[in-house]
Amino acid sequence: PSPISGKQRLSYLRSRVMSRTELTKKRALVTGAGRGIGRNIATALAAAGAQVVLMARTRSQLETVAREVSDTGGEAAVLPADIGVEGDIRYAIQGFVERFGGIDILVNNAGIVGSDSPVHDLLLDDWERVLDINLKGTFLCSRAAVRHMIPKKSGVIVSMASISGKEGNANMAAYSVSKAGVICFTKSLGKEMLEYGIRVNCVAPALIDSPLLEGMEPERVEFLTSRIPMGRLGQPSEVAATILFIVSDESTFTTGACFDVSGGRATY
Repeated sequence: PSPISGKQRLSYLRSRVMSRTELTKKRALVTGAGRGIGRNIATALAAAGAQVVLMARTRSQLETVAREVSDTGGEAAVLPADIGVEGDIRYAIQGFVERFGGIDILVNNAGIVGSDSPVHDLLLDDWERVLDINLKGTFLCSRAAVRHMIPKKSGVIVSMASISGKEGNANMAAYSVSKAGVICFTKSLGKEMLEYGIRVNCVAPALIDSPLLEGMEPERVEFLTSRIPMGRLGQPSEVAATILFIVSDESTFTTGACFDVSGGRATY
């Protein structure tokens, strides 16, 4: 047979990558999908062919994203729910499964920064609110999802951690602790799900140009940006691209891992 040219090999590799990142017929649930990073994740999954369900508390924001997805030829549905409330999550994911016949992908993206306060000024209500959404919400959604994934012995979960969960930022104790918990929860759940063929990973971004910055003092944003070796904020689309890789068949030998999207800030 005639040798394969470099151009033919490149064409083959491109077609292989495209087919393996293709998510047609995959059913994906994205929490915190009404804006920012979640919005970008949802549109990226839809562009790859997934049926996407958008979850957040604000229906109007979800409907806006759903229209964006529809305008580009994708398919999206909205599912208003509070991820910090166990009953909301159980009802929402059960409804998701009944409508679509199962769940293949869960992206635990919803989160808040909380108050910019040192521990001696931090209110218990602020502490509990951040952990309820960032950590308990990740647990509740993951638990509900794997109960439907286990019988089918397949599925992928990706959770949103943070570089703060590795380093522990000053004046951000609740946020840092919640994200450290997400990283450890990912590793624990990843090991538990090995026998069921379910992969569980997380991503740890540095500061991203998203609505989460609205809860931070400008001086804090400037300081945290200065600690990123690339010298800039990350973009929501860059986080979404990493997650798209993680949920695809390009990443089938990875579970219990934390993927850094930190502009070089992460040291481990």
